[in-house]
Amino acid sequence: MLDAGLLIIRLVIGLALMAHGAQKLFGWFGGYGLKGTGQWMESLGLKPGYAMALLAGLSEFAGGFLFASGIFTVAGSILIIATMLVAIIKVHGANGFWVTQNGYEFNLILIAVVLGVALTGPGAYTLL
Repeated sequence: MLDAGLLIIRLVIGLALMAHGAQKLFGWFGGYGLKGTGQWMESLGLKPGYAMALLAGLSEFAGGFLFASGIFTVAGSILIIATMLVAIIKVHGANGFWVTQNGYEFNLILIAVVLGVALTGPGAYTLL
């Protein structure tokens, strides 16, 4: 049962992060692609915006893949946590805790989940 539970957590979180990365990288799922995301990142003071959008998109996409697949789960978790910390510091932190106020609640929950799985291990159901 533990292994099935870890698989569900890894798939839901990992695939969601891959989709967020695809929004930034390719403009899929209603995203703005690298150019649009880069312009937004520039407005936040993250420069150069295009490079930061590429870095964030790759971190979310690759981190999500590694996390979902159970391959190098710790490395995937580190990529996800780093991205969420930047999101908290640059976007959500000043808005307080609650996601309904554009706060950092969701980012913190993601950090807790991926850190918990990284410390526990991916379980038996992985691609390796």
